[in-house]
Amino acid sequence: MELAAFAFFALLALGSAIVVVGHRNPVYSTMSLVVALLATAGLFVLLGSPFLAVLQVLLYTGAIVVLFLFVIMLLNVGRERPAAGRGTMQTWVAGVGALVFFGAMARLIWESYGEAEAPRLTEEFVATRGLAELLFTTYLLPFEIIGLLLLVAVVAASWVARRPTPDEEEEAP
Repeated sequence: MELAAFAFFALLALGSAIVVVGHRNPVYSTMSLVVALLATAGLFVLLGSPFLAVLQVLLYTGAIVVLFLFVIMLLNVGRERPAAGRGTMQTWVAGVGALVFFGAMARLIWESYGEAEAPRLTEEFVATRGLAELLFTTYLLPFEIIGLLLLVAVVAASWVARRPTPDEEEEAP
């Protein structure tokens, strides 16, 4: 049963991640990102870490991705138009990159089955105390910098995509 649940969440995460990258409509891509993050939360539950699953749902799915969706809808970002004369070179490079990635993943999976068994899920292994101590002591500055970077990215995207006012249009050469 656990293997079936893992396969379901893993395939759901993989499929929706492909839609995130491949879809031309940014709203559909963002909604697929929500599905991918929810599937990842399901995988966290299967790993025995419900706290990280709840954080995944509340912080990433509930706050950050909804903020992305709000900005996309606020800016009225349209559908991506295909580039004229899209070259086959990009397709070949993407294909080779995908083969290298899947080859590396296959090698890692192959090597991991030959080694010792996986660590047992003990209370120490999944405790949130160690994570909280690391996050709020050692990694506090990087954590705050990432939050500031996300804020700057949203403000910059809003500024770049805004429509100029009539006064600004008259001043332009």
